[in-house]
Amino acid sequence: MRVTAENLDFGYRGRRKVLDGLSWTVEPGVTGLLGPNGSGKTTFLSLVVTLLPVRGGRLLLGDHDLSTAAGRSGARRALGFVPQRFALAGELTVADTVAYAAWVHGLARRECGRAARRALDLVGLDDLADRRTRTLSGGQRQRVGIAAALAHDPRVLVLDEPTAGLDPGQRLRVREVVARLGEDRTVLVSTHLIEDVAHLCTGIGVLAGGRIEFQGTFPELEALIGDESAGSAHGSGFERAYDRLITRIGERA
Repeated sequence: MRVTAENLDFGYRGRRKVLDGLSWTVEPGVTGLLGPNGSGKTTFLSLVVTLLPVRGGRLLLGDHDLSTAAGRSGARRALGFVPQRFALAGELTVADTVAYAAWVHGLARRECGRAARRALDLVGLDDLADRRTRTLSGGQRQRVGIAAALAHDPRVLVLDEPTAGLDPGQRLRVREVVARLGEDRTVLVSTHLIEDVAHLCTGIGVLAGGRIEFQGTFPELEALIGDESAGSAHGSGFERAYDRLITRIGERA
């Protein structure tokens, strides 16, 4: 299921536009959304997951038009969202947490236990189903959050900074989960971590100045550095290409 933005505009009251004619298509697979702080990534994600209304342009989730109430209602059944910060009820077990998420997303009560087990298997936590969430590590908590977002089997999964604050081993395990999920659904990952994009994403969008200023692949962004050396002692070719692109956009503004 594609996510399609066409000339999307959005501004908060009393402020200039955050999104200004943004056009972008997110295809099935894992796509990374990059951009400097304040570029509008959180606003764009909030529009995609229907937390904010579409006020200008078009935003489609498959055939669901998110500018209409009917479109937003239909899209929510196809959406899973893991915000950067979320809370878990420490007294609940992992299985009960995910089963409750399934119920909130509209599954019949009798189906929620089975849906929770399926989602926990997808994120590699089926062996921790009976643990209290308060006993989990940071990486395990993040995977519980992903399982909760998957409990109703959405076709589009939106992740906001899914590996922020995790140690290298935890980041690796979360990336492995996200890569598997992208094999049969659309996964949009907003992140500041270049390693996440390098190891996860088949496509990349760079949001700056209210628009998607680059869309393509990891190698295509690296190619922006031209004939210079691909990397240096202080950063990869990808990091240098990304920094050059953001600098160029800033000079143009």
